[in-house]
Amino acid sequence: MTVSPSRGVYVCASTPGAGKSLVTLGLVDILHRHADKVGFFRPIVNTADPEADPMVLMLRELYGLQDAVCCGGIGLAEAGKLLVAGRGEEIKTEAVARFSMIAKLCDVVVVDGSDLRGHDVAAEFTLNAHLANTLGLPVVAVVGADGMGAAETVDAVDVTRKQLASFHCSLLAVMVNRADAGVSAETRRTMHPGVSGRPVYVIPETAEIARPTVNDVSLALGLAQLGGDAELDRDVRAVKVAAMTVGNFLKELVAGDLVIVPGDRADVMVASLACGYSPEFPVPSGMILTDGLAPDPSVLPLLDRAPFPVFVDGHDTYTTAHKVAGVRGEIHAGRRRKVAAALGAWSRCVDEGELLERLAVPRPATMTPLRFLNDLIERARNQRRRIVLAEGTEPRVLRAAEILHRRDVCDLTVLGNEAITRELSAALGIDLAGVDIVDPATSELRERFAGEYQRLRAHKAVGPARAREAMLEGAYFGTMMVHLGLADGMVSGAAHTTADTIRPALEFIGTGVGVRSVSSVFFMLFPDRVLVYGDCAVIPVPTLEQLADIAIASAATAVQFGVDPKVAMLSYSTGISGAGRSVDLVRRATELVRSARPDLAVDGPLQYDAAVDASIARLKRQTSAVAGAATVLIFPDLNTGNNTYKAVEQSSGAIAVGPILQGLRKPINDLSRGSTVDDIVNTVAITAVQAQKDPDAWQPEGWDLGPCHLRTFPT
Repeated sequence: MTVSPSRGVYVCASTPGAGKSLVTLGLVDILHRHADKVGFFRPIVNTADPEADPMVLMLRELYGLQDAVCCGGIGLAEAGKLLVAGRGEEIKTEAVARFSMIAKLCDVVVVDGSDLRGHDVAAEFTLNAHLANTLGLPVVAVVGADGMGAAETVDAVDVTRKQLASFHCSLLAVMVNRADAGVSAETRRTMHPGVSGRPVYVIPETAEIARPTVNDVSLALGLAQLGGDAELDRDVRAVKVAAMTVGNFLKELVAGDLVIVPGDRADVMVASLACGYSPEFPVPSGMILTDGLAPDPSVLPLLDRAPFPVFVDGHDTYTTAHKVAGVRGEIHAGRRRKVAAALGAWSRCVDEGELLERLAVPRPATMTPLRFLNDLIERARNQRRRIVLAEGTEPRVLRAAEILHRRDVCDLTVLGNEAITRELSAALGIDLAGVDIVDPATSELRERFAGEYQRLRAHKAVGPARAREAMLEGAYFGTMMVHLGLADGMVSGAAHTTADTIRPALEFIGTGVGVRSVSSVFFMLFPDRVLVYGDCAVIPVPTLEQLADIAIASAATAVQFGVDPKVAMLSYSTGISGAGRSVDLVRRATELVRSARPDLAVDGPLQYDAAVDASIARLKRQTSAVAGAATVLIFPDLNTGNNTYKAVEQSSGAIAVGPILQGLRKPINDLSRGSTVDDIVNTVAITAVQAQKDPDAWQPEGWDLGPCHLRTFPT
């Protein structure tokens, strides 16, 4: 009944509550970045409906996996009945049938074993071992180390190895999860590879994952929301039962506490609400009113507008508190903050290269949008850099900072009034612990920065007063941090214009060696490929030399982000079929690029269709190595480029990532004022990757490109 060996892996927990979801998520993430078609299968799910399994739903949402390759098998209750009735072979038969269908469609499949939540844990573990053998998959064993010392953890790993060996399972790796932070290092030192020689990775308990969110509590207890319009994805750090006077209660309250209070205690309710609006007091994560008691009518309007969620529960206070204490954090669909924390913990503790080598995953043939963005995060993480976020009072920026920190993408400095930034973060349920917050107005760096700015702008008669005033602006202060090497890159623009972001960089960051123009590109992410569009945001009407410079800079940006550059210089005419001033300009710019970079595949003038469609290219430009296969498309002017990228984005469903500035000596990037949290995360990751390049590296020279004239900045 065994199936032929297939590329894949079986995730098997050794005990209940081992934290298997983190390991499964990490495996799917790494495989999705390194294989074309990834599948996911849960032979046994905890829900009656396999389609409602939380892990299945989450992976479909995160990685765009289709139903046919991401699904569950039979329910835990049904599996238990079959085992009791001695019909365990039926479970294996069903698993083989489902797995075989998925394997036919995928390069690699992650199979997530059961959670050991049945009545007979030993029988369930045995079933998982047999299923791994039946499917012909190596096992990644997950050992839960919650509450264990180093010696106990080592023993637990040995026991798990011996158990799997007794079932003749092929062991790929052991993941020790939820280890106490104090013994993680000791556990790594004392852990031995065992007879199999397979690696053992130790992942410490991550509080951001273990803590339940307000939403987790609400769903687990079936609570009805009475008021508050704040997001429910807020961590519950602890539970406070308000059974004391207001004065004593406030002494005990800590930011992130979930307050449980009888429904007739208006004094505690009002005090909690006041904390939500007072920067000197901690902000609760939420409030539950108990005992089925209706609050005083005069308090209801306040509760409705509470800065945190307010719920009601019909049970008594003790029962409610007891139930809340039993809720654990879960990594589910929609829990983006927990997903970020899980992937960050995985990346810090697991040698992905070693796992990939053992799995022998085939390289992907296509670049999907999600793969490009995930690869972007990994590139940024591999060579850590510090990025400044200049807008520390913008909620989207703060949410992005939390995600970036939890995913361990880069080091961050957020600029803004610290009290205001902390207050805003607390009110929004954002955790910025570990993120540096610097207030330009009070920073000891301000005078030093002002002196440097005055020195650099002396030719413009900038005096001390103007220099100190300039350093109050986030973009100027952040850019000066980059200039002086205190940070590697800066991102701004979510609440400011493009000119506000770029102007400081042009004033004292300057351009790279051999570059005289600052330009930009957008990465256009299509379902099966990535194209680079330039320039769509900076230079309104490029000169001949600037157009050539844009092409060379855009090709270099493409290479840095893994896109093989084939440069098409666009116009309304292809080859020699047309004439005119703008066509001639593009033709001469193409010749200039060829002269400066004979190694670069470039052709022009080309019409857009001839540049990207092979069948049209055969008709219009048969001898070109670029036509029909272009990856870098250079527009003749800003009007054409900006409108084209927006038209393609809106009409085709492609994802536009940018604008990404190029040509500056050090990376500074602009955000659209309509940027989402994801846009900010991606732009910061791109900036971190740009910062990995040596700013003094040689770049082609050969002509005087003249100054970059910044007259208009489209948004």
